[in-house]
Amino acid sequence: MRIDQPELLGEAYARAFNSGNIEQIMMLYDEEAVLVPLPGARVSGLGAIREAQLTSLGMGGKISMAFRYCIRSGDVALMQHEWSWCDAMSEGRPRNFSGRTAEVARRRPDGSWRYIIDHVWQND
Repeated sequence: MRIDQPELLGEAYARAFNSGNIEQIMMLYDEEAVLVPLPGARVSGLGAIREAQLTSLGMGGKISMAFRYCIRSGDVALMQHEWSWCDAMSEGRPRNFSGRTAEVARRRPDGSWRYIIDHVWQND
């Protein structure tokens, strides 16, 4: 999956997550990316990001993302989305989560964009 505009990363993530496609999710991250998958947690590198994303996928539910802004400077973009994750299972019970992101993406030499920082819980 090639994303030619950083503003489209959140939408692409939601589509990939909701379809349960870990490979499409992973194509959105740079090799050196950092992810904050839970409040106070941080993982870096594609292997650790894959594990965190598989844990999230295992909770089920659907995610929706509302784009807020994108500020570009050359090959770097800062973005924010508001997200809602409905009917995710936590401790065996359905739960709803929501929050705001702080995302940084970098343009690659081929012109595509990938996350280098994905802070899912920016509001915490």
